[in-house]
Amino acid sequence: MVSKVKRLLIGRPMKSNELDHEKLSKVKALAVLSSDALSSVAYGTEQILIVLVAAGFTAIWYSLPIALAVLGLLAILILSYRQTIFAYPQGGGAYIVAKTNLGVHTGLLAGGSLLVDYILTVAVSASAGTDAITSAFPGLHNHSVLIAVTVILLLTIVNLRGVTESASFIAIPVYLFVVSIFVLIIAGVFKYATGGAHAQVPEIGSAVSNVSMFLLLKAFSSGCSALTGVEAVSNAIPNFKAPAEKNAAKTLMLMGLILGAMFTGITLLAYWYGIMPDEKATVVSQITESTFGRGGLYFFIQGITAVILFLAANTAYSAFPLLAFMFAKDKYLPHAFMVRGDRLGFSNGIIFLGVMSAVLVAAFHGNTEGLIPLYAVGVFIPFTLSQLGMMVQWYRTKPKGWQSKFAVNTVGMLTTLTITLIFIITKFSSVWMAFIFLPLVIIVFHRIHRHYMNIADQLRICPATDKPCIKGSTVVVPVAGVTRAVLHSISYAKSLTENVVAVYVGFDEEEIHKMEQKWEEWNPGVRLIVLRSRYRSIIRPLVKFIDTVEWKTASTDHITVLIPQFVTKHWWQAILHNQTSLFIRSYLMNQKDIVIATVPYHLHK
Repeated sequence: MVSKVKRLLIGRPMKSNELDHEKLSKVKALAVLSSDALSSVAYGTEQILIVLVAAGFTAIWYSLPIALAVLGLLAILILSYRQTIFAYPQGGGAYIVAKTNLGVHTGLLAGGSLLVDYILTVAVSASAGTDAITSAFPGLHNHSVLIAVTVILLLTIVNLRGVTESASFIAIPVYLFVVSIFVLIIAGVFKYATGGAHAQVPEIGSAVSNVSMFLLLKAFSSGCSALTGVEAVSNAIPNFKAPAEKNAAKTLMLMGLILGAMFTGITLLAYWYGIMPDEKATVVSQITESTFGRGGLYFFIQGITAVILFLAANTAYSAFPLLAFMFAKDKYLPHAFMVRGDRLGFSNGIIFLGVMSAVLVAAFHGNTEGLIPLYAVGVFIPFTLSQLGMMVQWYRTKPKGWQSKFAVNTVGMLTTLTITLIFIITKFSSVWMAFIFLPLVIIVFHRIHRHYMNIADQLRICPATDKPCIKGSTVVVPVAGVTRAVLHSISYAKSLTENVVAVYVGFDEEEIHKMEQKWEEWNPGVRLIVLRSRYRSIIRPLVKFIDTVEWKTASTDHITVLIPQFVTKHWWQAILHNQTSLFIRSYLMNQKDIVIATVPYHLHK
């Protein structure tokens, strides 16, 4: 039943040699890997305005120079990550760059920040998409968490079906969103140019008495949330069709151009229309209503905006599993993240991402405002470390024309470092938990790595001196009665060795006497040892007996405990029986130098 449901949701298993067919073209990659960055247009301008309105309506004209500064930073990041793509075509982005050039600890900080950021990406995207829906349908406002978690579940299932299939699913709404926003911008500019917009807005350069540099820097750092997702292309280079690095670089440049144009248009319209942030209506919603009215086109744009905000999470679903794979390959995350699923994706990473982001949405009650500051800090730390790592790379290797590349990364590093510090200073009350959480994450990475190294040391052999040790065998069979399951186990034990002993643990003399009579009558050719348990415990007397056998025979024999276990035909039937054999097995697994084996006997009814 479970297998049928899995096939229905995920699809047929794919062969390993079909992996090349899962590579992305530039058209599909732009949709999948740029959805996060492009969708931030829906809330980037709004984040600037939310800060500025604290100084009054007159201060909203500052959104224009702030937006210009954000666009400058976008250009720097695009150029910087384009260089990273060609320098590290194996992918991994900031993690690989920082680890290679700045050391393992710095690499873990960069990579760990990105992993956390991708979880926040899904949570923010789901929350922001829900905000767009509740703006159009206010009656759904109380169900925002349920809507967001449901969307995360659907996205997780879609991504478990494979990269190509998820890209095909996402491409149409992403391009519809881009077209819709450009239609909105063109129509809005035309309406403003023809005098259709009647809002009274402050003139550029109007004096605002209570605007401080601190407030402007805070608004700038908030607007930089529109740049999250820019690094995803450099992380996911292996997902591109060959030549992967060239296709990735072209996709990155096109994403930058589209994002810059849309962000500029929305910011200008918000200023021209005198839009103010509203808890129940997003900035894009207000611009659309002002441009087209509350008709069919309004609901279409709101609907496609909600969809793209939801689908922005797919950038994380594409990049997180690959980055987690690289961490696992370096032994800083469980090896389970290296396993490809039935559809050739890293399914464990996809499922983990979905679960953690759903937990975050529930914990923050779907409040985007509470998540975005953490989200932005999580991405600007890797931005900074990646630029610094590339500076070290160019200075160390000094390839032809390295000075210009070094200059680009230097400007990028100084800019993103400044933004990071602004975020920390201006939004410390929102981001302080990152300074507790990120060190804990890095400690976990090191503990996992230490565990794998210890395991490797303990399992490593010397081929010249370590040879198999040949011993005899003593088999202990715990029995609860004379049954077919016991018969099956005794038969198997005697096929291994003649040195077999059965052990029965009894609680009272009457049942012990009955068991001894049945065993004598059956006479399987195996001696029965009866242990009396005063405290109704099976495991304690059994373990004490096994310890005694081991003490006497360990030098000459391997000790094997062979546990009989019957297996019911239906899963629900197992609930009707005690699980003594499982408890015995679990307890004995902690005993050294003992082999534990289970002999199943399958019931037919």
